[in-house]
Amino acid sequence: MPRSRTADPEEGSAGIEFLAGAVLLLVPLVYLVVTLGALQAAAFATEGAARGAALVLSRGVGDPAVGEQAEQVVALALEDFGVRDGAEVEVTCRPAGECGERGAEIMVLVRAAVALPLVPDGLPVTIPVEGTATLPVARFEAGER
Repeated sequence: MPRSRTADPEEGSAGIEFLAGAVLLLVPLVYLVVTLGALQAAAFATEGAARGAALVLSRGVGDPAVGEQAEQVVALALEDFGVRDGAEVEVTCRPAGECGERGAEIMVLVRAAVALPLVPDGLPVTIPVEGTATLPVARFEAGER
């Protein structure tokens, strides 16, 4: 005579538990990957902007349009990586105040604030990212080489 099986209340719930667990683990993991991608893009943007601006400033000493060119380089680098909010650019010289002399160094610091993905614009949740570059002033004039 066959034995009858009594219905187990937990029978067949493994699939539901797996789906619930997967969703609970996957959603934060995907958000973490998206956030780290945004931070990495901002880090590349600020580093490239600082390097490009330092290059323009170190090669264009004495040119009256060099400041505008450096601003364009920074804006383009930030735009390429999707950093839409403006960035702070700080230019310093070593030795202090002698940017136009041969042998001086120009240091550019670019700071940007990265908004976290999927956070409403009304909440001020940002992460600061910065990039720096230091280059020596060109030893020769543009036509002197």
